[in-house]
Amino acid sequence: MAPVEGNADKGKTKGRSALDEMDTSGAFKRTDSSFRNWITADGSSGFPAVAGRYHLYISYACPWASRCLAFLKLKGLEHAISVTTTKPRWERSRPDNPDDSHMGWAFAKFDNEEPDATPDPLEGAKFIRDLYEIADPSTGKFTVPVLWDKEKHTIVNNESAEITRMFNKEFNAIAEHPELDLYPAELQKEIDSVNEWVYDTINNGVYKSGFATKQKPYEEAVTALFNSLDRVEEILSKQRYLAGNVLTEADVRLFMTLIRFDEVYVVHFKCNKKLIREYPNIFNYTKELFQMKPIGDTVNMHHIKEHYYGSHPSINKFGIVPIGSNTDFSAPHDREKKFPSKK
Repeated sequence: MAPVEGNADKGKTKGRSALDEMDTSGAFKRTDSSFRNWITADGSSGFPAVAGRYHLYISYACPWASRCLAFLKLKGLEHAISVTTTKPRWERSRPDNPDDSHMGWAFAKFDNEEPDATPDPLEGAKFIRDLYEIADPSTGKFTVPVLWDKEKHTIVNNESAEITRMFNKEFNAIAEHPELDLYPAELQKEIDSVNEWVYDTINNGVYKSGFATKQKPYEEAVTALFNSLDRVEEILSKQRYLAGNVLTEADVRLFMTLIRFDEVYVVHFKCNKKLIREYPNIFNYTKELFQMKPIGDTVNMHHIKEHYYGSHPSINKFGIVPIGSNTDFSAPHDREKKFPSKK
């Protein structure tokens, strides 16, 4: 397919980003994902779980996309599903259109332009936006992750919670680690319960704190955030992981927020009541998950910091990236000593 032209957007929906999702109270209201097709092991959905057909587009900076990459690596699907990573900083997605100021995820223009970012190998897209406009020009919000169907040239799904479930189960016939189940039947009720409040108050809570434009919604969000972190600290004082003593999807989802917390959310999103390093159980838990190679390999702190500090001029006008603490998450942790059994 020919490369997508950057100014070929007449008649298409004007782009928007998360920074535009504010209500009149000054509170951040995240909208739902728009592509919700499902890949199935038997192919009954029209999207069969076969090797070589699907491609995952991510940003290392994005916690939602990084959880998908972690699942792909944990399940051993790297041979079956290819991956492309964007550049960390948002760019004008329609630079030739003065009426469209949308800022979004951009692909590298050439190899080695940006460390750990590449050009789009499939559609010749310059921006993630281009993929959405191939799939459905009326979408408007152009997020990662994107799970792409190479055969139908369309987006299968852009909801990270569903993509991870697909990777966990539907590809088991070709996964290198089909025995790993991050959503086991006996823990699903507990996992779903944990995910609900962790998502609302922590995963999305940092955004509700950081994107708030008025004092009241900011204080409500940041208070709920730290109440939930206190709750996590208490849970982890009694068991190794969030749903018990076995690693589940709930842990992978929470980790992606925790690993960004001290370097980004404390400063950029004004979540400065307490550092993750000040929570003994959470800090050691974060180190343990980071040291699980498939999970730790998804952490690119350069991309994380470049994106947040460089892509939100309404929060950080000059795009200056703080030096940071450079916490050593590879240092020893106490989780094995504290909870020796994973069963």
